[in-house]
Amino acid sequence: MLTHQEITDATDLIRPHIHRTPLVYSPTFSAMTGCEVYLKLETLQKAGSFKVRGAVHSILKNRSRIGESGVVAASAGNHAQGVALAAGIAGVKATIVMPVGSSVAKQEAARGYGAEIVLSGRTLQESILYATLLAERGAFLIHPYDDKHVIAGAGTIGTEILEDLGDAEYVIVPVGGGGLIAGIAAAIKGAGSPARIIGVQAAACDAAYRAFTFEERELVSPGRTIADGIAVPIVGERPFGMIRAFVDDIGIVSEEEMIQAILLLAERKHLVVEGAGSVPLAYLLSGKGKFPERSRIVLVISGGNIDLPLFQRVIHQAQVARDRSMTISVVVDDKPGALSKLLGIIAEAGGNIHEIIQKRDEKGLHPTEIRVEVEIETRGLLHQERIRSHLADAGYWPR
Repeated sequence: MLTHQEITDATDLIRPHIHRTPLVYSPTFSAMTGCEVYLKLETLQKAGSFKVRGAVHSILKNRSRIGESGVVAASAGNHAQGVALAAGIAGVKATIVMPVGSSVAKQEAARGYGAEIVLSGRTLQESILYATLLAERGAFLIHPYDDKHVIAGAGTIGTEILEDLGDAEYVIVPVGGGGLIAGIAAAIKGAGSPARIIGVQAAACDAAYRAFTFEERELVSPGRTIADGIAVPIVGERPFGMIRAFVDDIGIVSEEEMIQAILLLAERKHLVVEGAGSVPLAYLLSGKGKFPERSRIVLVISGGNIDLPLFQRVIHQAQVARDRSMTISVVVDDKPGALSKLLGIIAEAGGNIHEIIQKRDEKGLHPTEIRVEVEIETRGLLHQERIRSHLADAGYWPR
């Protein structure tokens, strides 16, 4: 277990090397929920996530034990960048083992901080095994979540939350391997705060949820999820003990709930947030948790390192689900003015055109025809129905 003093000491040690991230009140999410909602923005942390806190703390605490081989870590993304940055701060070499198929953008980000990247294993667990082998050869291992000093570094977030909002009643935290929530819970409960600590996982990889529910760690097979940062198949042994001692509840959210949360954070707060960072808001808005009116709730937005192509796809899918985007397909004559006429009807109905695709070689088309697919920004289902009605009145039969 971590003591309150150990987390206080960690706060003092890493303070010169990290950003003290803001805790901001959200009028929008407060109005949507009837509570007072605050966002702890670790998206604004160095390297784009909370991970640098634990990495800096672990490396500085163990600096005398780190030799010429430097440090080694395994990560699919954020921990890689955190360790690479922390190693640079301490002036030591860093080797990062990443699963084969890891995001190229995240590989390049870690390289940009000076780390050597090694691709090994299909999963994070396999990468951790290879990193452990490198540690046996002389490198110092920085585990992504099952490490006392890493957990204490993450716990400094809890200290900052209490400094900014001492009467917080709920703190909602993403959970993967468990290091983040273990540290935050230890910091907040160790300070004597009555705040309830709630963890959230993606339903597609719910190892910590199951461990909390059945009081036993078990290995799960991760499904497909946009929350890759918390897709950990088994909760850490050390975090699990702290979760049992300090955490009040753990819930799960669906992919669709995360997708909608990412869209809301982008639209309402102008934040780019990764899947893992979206789960506290997704949980709050899902109605799965029961919060008394006017409760003071802190959402730990843990990171913003989402690949831009994935971010674009997520935003588009969220808009489609909310009837904010539609795609129509119609056949028009392949002659001058035909496309202009079609687009004019859409414009008159208030549709904002995003993309146009023309197909001339589709089976069943007459040589004088083309199929036109138009992606349109809309204001909702009624607006979509109006656009279809306008097209039908003009002799088009959109599908």
